[in-house]
This record gives sequence, C-alpha cells and structure tokens, in this order.
Amino acid sequence: MFRTGLSSQNSPQEVRQQADVSPRKRKLAQAAEFEHQHQATQQTQLQVFSTAPKSSSSSSSSSSTTTSTSSSSTSTSSTCCNHQLHKRVKFEDSLDFVGLDVMMAEEQRKISGCSVLTGHANGLTKSTTFATSKPGTAKKLVIKNFKDKPKLPDNYTNETWQKLKEAVEAIQKSTSIKYNLEELYQAVENLCSYKVSANLYKQLRQVCEDHIKAQIHQFREDSLDSVLFLKKIDKCWQDHCRQMIMIRSIFLFLDRTYVLQNSMLPSIWDMGLELFRSHVISDRKVQNKTIDGILLLIERERNGEAIDRSLLRSLLSMLSDLQIYQDSFEQRFLEETNRLYATEGQRLMQEREVPEYLHHVNKRLEEEADRVITYLDQSTQKPLIATVEKQLLGEHLPAILQKGLNSLLDENRIQDLSLLYQLFSRVRGGVQVLLQHWIEYIKTFGSTIVINPEKDKTMVQELLDFKDKVDHVVDVCFLKNEKFVNAMKEAFETFINKRPNKPAELIAKYVDSKLRAGNKEATDEELEKMLDKIMIIFRFIYGKDVFEAFYKKDLAKRLLVGKSASVDAEKSMLSKLKHECGAAFTSKLEGMFRDMELSKDIMIQFKQYMQNQNIPGNLELTVNILTMGYWPTYVPMEVHLPLEMVKLQEIFKTFYLGKHSGRKLQWQSTLGHCVLKAEFKEGKKELQVSLFQTLVLLMFNEGEEFSLEEIKTATGIEDGELRRTLQSLACGKARVLTKTPKSKDIEDCDKFTCNDDFKHKLFRIKINQIQMKETIEEQASTTERVFQDRQYQIDAAIVRIMKMRKTLSHNLLVSEVYNQLKFPVKPADLKKRIESLIDRDYMERDKENTNQYNYVA
Repeated sequence: MFRTGLSSQNSPQEVRQQADVSPRKRKLAQAAEFEHQHQATQQTQLQVFSTAPKSSSSSSSSSSTTTSTSSSSTSTSSTCCNHQLHKRVKFEDSLDFVGLDVMMAEEQRKISGCSVLTGHANGLTKSTTFATSKPGTAKKLVIKNFKDKPKLPDNYTNETWQKLKEAVEAIQKSTSIKYNLEELYQAVENLCSYKVSANLYKQLRQVCEDHIKAQIHQFREDSLDSVLFLKKIDKCWQDHCRQMIMIRSIFLFLDRTYVLQNSMLPSIWDMGLELFRSHVISDRKVQNKTIDGILLLIERERNGEAIDRSLLRSLLSMLSDLQIYQDSFEQRFLEETNRLYATEGQRLMQEREVPEYLHHVNKRLEEEADRVITYLDQSTQKPLIATVEKQLLGEHLPAILQKGLNSLLDENRIQDLSLLYQLFSRVRGGVQVLLQHWIEYIKTFGSTIVINPEKDKTMVQELLDFKDKVDHVVDVCFLKNEKFVNAMKEAFETFINKRPNKPAELIAKYVDSKLRAGNKEATDEELEKMLDKIMIIFRFIYGKDVFEAFYKKDLAKRLLVGKSASVDAEKSMLSKLKHECGAAFTSKLEGMFRDMELSKDIMIQFKQYMQNQNIPGNLELTVNILTMGYWPTYVPMEVHLPLEMVKLQEIFKTFYLGKHSGRKLQWQSTLGHCVLKAEFKEGKKELQVSLFQTLVLLMFNEGEEFSLEEIKTATGIEDGELRRTLQSLACGKARVLTKTPKSKDIEDCDKFTCNDDFKHKLFRIKINQIQMKETIEEQASTTERVFQDRQYQIDAAIVRIMKMRKTLSHNLLVSEVYNQLKFPVKPADLKKRIESLIDRDYMERDKENTNQYNYVA
C-alpha cells in the first residue's frame, strides 16, 4: 500500500466470470491476506477497511486487486453502499493472479446494481460494480493484478533513505526527529515493497555499526576508576538499548518481512546486540575492566561494604543479553568465590568455635542466595551455592564434628544441632559422616554409664535420661531421620550389653523401687510413662532371662508382704512384658498373681472353718499358698516356733489337705511376718516385724537378758540371719532392744535386753525387715540359677536341632543354636554343652569327620 500520492499508469482490469478456480491458488490468496492483516493490525497507524460483504471478506487476497467500473458510477456506488466499510487493497508483486469465490446470494440481491468505492493507498480511487443476478445463484469472480507495476519517481529511494538516515542519527544523538514517525514507517514499507529491503538492511546496519564504533574510544581512558568506568559502560548500554528500540519501531516493517523471511539474518534488535558485543564488550581491555570492576564490587559487598546493587544488576543483565555472561563472567566469578571461601574456611575453622562457625556458614549461604535473587543470573545459583558448601562445609566435615559435636550434644544445644544437621544435609555425604559420629558418641557416652560399677545405683535413671535426650535430638534436630533412629537403637544395644547381666538386674530392681508401696514420686500417669520408658531400655538387653529372674524375686516380695504400690501398675507392667517377650516369658509371673487371688479365697474359707470348729486362740493366721513352679526357689529353714503358732499350722494343714488331697505343704519361715503388741513405759505399741524378729522379741517375755548364743539356741535361726535380725532390732532406727556393749556390728559376746524406755511418735512401728534386703549371696544365687536355666535351654536347643537334622557340622550347629537362643552364649560354653550331650549319649561325633555330629536316637 502506498500513501505517497503516486498515480498509477495502469488501466483498470475487467471483471471476468470463470467457471472454476484452482483451490491451491485460492488457499494461497487467503493465507497471504491473513498474513497481511496480521501485520497491519499490530501497527496503530495502519487500519484495515473492508467494503466486501462478510461472506466474501474472508476470501480476499493480499495481492493488490481492484474491480473495473466506469468513472461515472463512482458517486452512485458510494451513495448506494454507504453502510459498507472501505477495504484497503495492496499491490503485491509476488502473486500473478488469484481467483476468489464470492457468494453473491442474498447480499447481492440487497446491493443489486450498486457500485463499491475502493480507496487505494497510493491516491487512486476505483469503483466496483456488481451485476444484478438472480436470487440464489452464486457467481465466481476472477480478480487479476495490474499488468504493470507502478514505478517510483527518480531518486525516490535515495531521498527516502536520507530521511531515514537522518532520523536514525537524530535518535543516536538524542535530538529531535524532523519527520513524523508514521511517515518514516510508511517510507520503510514503500522501500520494502520495491525490493530494496536487502540494501536498506545493509545501510541501516552500517549506520548503527559506525555509531557503535565511535563509542569505544571513551572506554580506553586509563584515568577512570573501576566504579566510574562501570557507570559509563552501563550508561552506554542503556542508551544503546533505548536507541535500538526506537530504530526498530521505525524499521518494523523491514524487521517483520524481509528479515523474518531470511533466517540467516539477525533481527534489528539482535543486530544491535551483535554490534555492541563485537565492537564494545569484545574489546579485550573493555571486557577485562568491566569484569574486574564487577568482581571488585561483589568482593566489597562480601566484606560488608555497601555497593550500588542496581548497577551490578544492570551490568550483569547486559552480559546475559549479550550472551557472554557464562564465558566472560561466571567462570571467573566462581573461581574467585572458590578461592575466597577456601581461605576463609581454613582461617575460621582455627579461630572460631563450632557453633559460631556454623552460624557464619549459614549467613554466607543466605547472602549468596540473596545475590542470585538480586543481580546474578539464575543459572549461577547451583554452582555458586555448591562452591560455598564445598569450601565452608565439605572440606571440613570431620573437623567440625571432631571439634564440636560432643560438646553440642553434652550441652544439649538444640538450635545449634538443628543448624548442624541442616547444613550437613546440603553436602553430599554430610549426613553419613554425621551419622557415624552420632553412633560413636552414643556408644562412648553410654559405656561410661554401664561399665562403671560406681554408677550402679544411678545407672538405670541415667540410661533413661540419656535415652530421652537422644530421642529429643533425633526428633527435633535430625527431623526424625530413620537412619538416625535405627543407628541410635543399634548403639544402645551395643553399649548396654558390654557388661553382661548387670543392666538387666539393675533394671529389674529399678522397676521394683517404682512399684513398691510408699513410692510417692509419681502419679499413676507418670508411673505408666516411666514403665513405657523402662520397656524401651529393656528391649536392648540380651539377657532378658536375668531380668525375669530378679523381677520375679522382687515381685514375690512385693506380693507376699503386701508392698505393691498398685495392682493396676503391676498388671500393666506384666502386660508390657508379655507383649514384648511373649506369653511364655510371663506365664510364671501371671501364676504368682493367680496364687495370691486363690489364697484370699482360701483364707475366707479357713476363717469360716475356724468359726465352725469353735477353735479358741488369740492369734490370727494368714497363709499364702504358693505354687512351687511359679515362685522363686527359697531355701527352707527350720526354726523353733511357739506352740500357739505350731498348733495353728497344724489346723490349717488339716483344713487344706482335707480340700486338696495329694498335695504337700512346705512352710517358708523366711517369708513370714507378724504384728506384735508391746508395752513400754511410754505406752502400748504395735510392732510390724518379720517372723525371725518375732521369735527373738518373744524370748524377752521369758527373761530380761540373753546372749547371742542363747538366742540362737532358743530360736534355731541360722547364725548369719540371726545377726542381721538382732542388728535390725538393736542397732536400727527403732531400737526395741539394747545391746551391750554398744556397736554397729553383732559380736559373739554381746548381751541383749529389752528397751523399756523405747519411744516413738507412731503407734504402729515398722522395723526394717532384714530378710527383705538382698545380700550378695542372694544375688549370686539368683545369677547362678539363671546360668543353670540357660544350660538347660542350650541343651534343649541342641537336641531339637540334631533331632531334626540328624547330621550336622559343628559350625552349622553353632549358628542354628545362636539363632534359637534369646541370650548371648560364649563359644566355649556352647562347646562344653555339646561335649556334655555327647557324654550323655544324645549325640556323637562322626567317625570319619570329627567336625561333624550325628544324632543318637
């Protein structure tokens, strides 16, 4: 289209009817018109006007077309069709002719005999007349181009280029442009329409290149410091971008037609970038000074100085737009970063403590992440953060942990441990190194608790506290990482079994202390939580049979003397043990509870029996019937009981055996206890004492003073037990007997008398029952019973395996025995059991292979 006012020398073309038009050419025409309309829509100064009916407008061609009519009909046609829009038609020399299918139908009836006025872009006015046709008939029109294309005036190309050149130079010099921008745009379009696009592009490139070449000299001055130099570069870049935007807006038609059709040519904007890159930034001196200046500003910021971040952002954006960011800047930037943090890491690891160093590393990582967001390219983030992590963390992982992990854990510094885990998680292999040191710490710290005999009294409580501590660290600091949870369990299992049997024994005693009556340290809920924690420690123990033995012995004492704090708590603990170790583990313990319940029912029946028999007596007897297989083994001790007690025993024996024939009763005097009524000068008191203490005190109803030997002969109590009994009565807090001479220990020559001056604020006084205290001999006895039970279990396991396998090598037999046993066994002990079974003819060595065993049926 032309708006230059040029007149066309061509005569109008006639309208011809054609029976058929090539579909291929019709599609080509539609595509060309669509492309032209799309381009014109994006220019605000170019508007498309349509005169054709809607049904035919979609089939219009982008080639310049007109319809012939007589000049006399122009005014008539414009008046007749004033409701229709005007359509601009454009010359295009790329198409010879295009056939259009125009549906005339109802529209043609309405505009029958009307002429359509077509306004031409170059000032020509042509009209189109449609012939009247019958309703419902479709006509086909063929519209051809002008035979000859309008010619441009002489020197038009040169004059137009001079206008454009002046405009470009005015833009580059930031002065006003003489010509209207729309006029300049139209001039570019006219030149492109007459195949001078290639020359126009070259001329434009040359003008831009000359201007950019002239800019390089201002940057070669050595007097500029780095910051001023960077500001000058930035200003030049900003001016260049602004200029190229305006130049492209004038030459937009060239950019969207000729340049677009030639894939080898860069767009006008890209051409500007290429020229700036090749003539300004690619200059070695300019580029080095620019990169050095940028790196200097970043270094200053890292050292805490304030810098112009917007300048950095603009310059780095320039490098990115010029596609030299990675090659010219990023590589050097990462090298400088690596060098800086390598030096800083080595220095600070020696100067600072671990918590302070970790906070510094975290601060550095946050600063670098902020730089990426503020002015660095996004592509730099990953290698930059990886560099910082490597130099400040990756190179110092073992040193950090060796220097500070133990102190952080000892002091329970939760926040610092959380930061440590967070930072180590960022480094490849960091979590694994932390895990190994975590395991070593638990083993080392736990071993100091378990192995040291001086800590036996507090071992279990310290283990519980330590377990709570590491659990909290795993949950809060290590984010419940499953690897750390499992590692903690394995470490506990390792160190707690370094001292065989003792932890199991002490855990059983700890539970006894918590379940015993008089323990007011905790509520029921707290006691339940404590038992849950105990069970966690219990899981780590190999020798659970040792725990069972001591727990059963302590439970028996609590049940027999009524010292259990809570039956519910006892049963809760029993339920936990059953869930953990199975029904076989707790079957005897459950049997003990059943015996106590049955004993209550038996005593009710016995009292009724006594009433029915009208048996007189001042003594009230309570008997607990214990099934021997359920309860711990007690060594029977024959003592000399008063006649009243002996008589009651016989009555109960007659009553019980009358109900349960075939059973045998064995009295356990060591477990008996009594309540005595005593009269002192202060008044009457009730003494809650053991059976042994009772026998000693009853002697003073018969005399005033007795020697150790006399008491021993009269009571029949074993010497060691008697000495402990007398010590509790004469040397304890409640001294109902007086010993001569006074001392803490009982000697053979000591004399004992009743303390008539005994005073106490309570009416019922409980005197410590020596037999309830566990002696070293009892501990050894319990341990020995456990060891003996283990021998039986080992023998049974070996026989079961050999009976099933018939023939087995030594190594396989040992392996299978270990799998079946729930407690640790030394290879030497296992070998002894195998030899014992061979001697007892349960198995034999193979005659040909001594390392193989055969089962003997």
